[in-house]
Amino acid sequence: MQREARAFWVRRPGRGEILPLSLPEPGPDDVLVRTLHSAVSRGTEALVFRGGVPPGEYARMRAPFQDGDFPGPVKYGYLNVGVVEQGPAGLRGRTVFCLYPHQTAYVVPAGSVVVVPDGVPPVRAVLAGTVETAVNALWDAAPLLGDRIAVVGAGMVGCCVARLLARFPGVRVTLVDVDPARGEVAARLGVDFALPAEAAGGRDLVVHASATAAGLQLSLELLAREGTVLELSWYGDREVTLSLGGAFHADRLSIRASQVGLVAPARRGSRTPRDRLLLALDLLRDPAFDALLTGSSPFDDLPSVLPGLADGSRPGLCHVLDYDQEGAACPAERPPAP
Repeated sequence: MQREARAFWVRRPGRGEILPLSLPEPGPDDVLVRTLHSAVSRGTEALVFRGGVPPGEYARMRAPFQDGDFPGPVKYGYLNVGVVEQGPAGLRGRTVFCLYPHQTAYVVPAGSVVVVPDGVPPVRAVLAGTVETAVNALWDAAPLLGDRIAVVGAGMVGCCVARLLARFPGVRVTLVDVDPARGEVAARLGVDFALPAEAAGGRDLVVHASATAAGLQLSLELLAREGTVLELSWYGDREVTLSLGGAFHADRLSIRASQVGLVAPARRGSRTPRDRLLLALDLLRDPAFDALLTGSSPFDDLPSVLPGLADGSRPGLCHVLDYDQEGAACPAERPPAP
């Protein structure tokens, strides 16, 4: 028997569609996963959807289970939660997270999935990849007891960073964003909120996640002497212009990049990417992360929903896709041999 599934593809910049495919037969060390939920990573997937990945970054930007190539056709995504329907006995029937694109069912090596812990609802578990990015960022930033910290950009990554920082003893965190509606999200995350014009300076650390030149400029302006901006934004093919003629040199300010593709140097010798993902899933026991789940739609609606998510006309943070569970990984008759 052969199993069929359906997957979302960016056919060309600005246009996506859902296409059928046949799944391979799982091997002894594979799992067949039926998807429950996937989520759109607004920043990166918006760049992919609009064709904004620079040609020089095509190789580095590949997702773990990407099919096709940039700018398209390409099957891209990495926030997927499902149930193991076939595989090793210890995984069958378990809810798992996988860095897999938007697809109703899929076959991957068993080592590519991570079991979602008890106490983490499957819909919240789609945030695992984003919380993993935040964990890596804080390993890079190494905040100190009592630090005054701003997080500029209240998107998915910025909000996850802010929530983790809120749990550090003695640390005061301010989430900064141009959208005043993010103040309510900040309150649910247990951190302060400020519009850019109201944000207090003298910050020991600023984490930047707005993906705008204005946000990066503001981040520098909020720093105390010898402070650091940790840059989490990825700009794709957009140029960024900064004014560095003010306090940048006199105050010995720093901009440091952080990227989730590698475990941060501070933990690279003692943690694997899997360890980092397991930690992220464990941290998602915290119900405060539900503040990021601001929208949902059926998987079948993704071709019409993604343009609004990509251009910002559909507001919100994490947009979750819900899958029709009837026949998501249904057996189909194998076509006759030619």
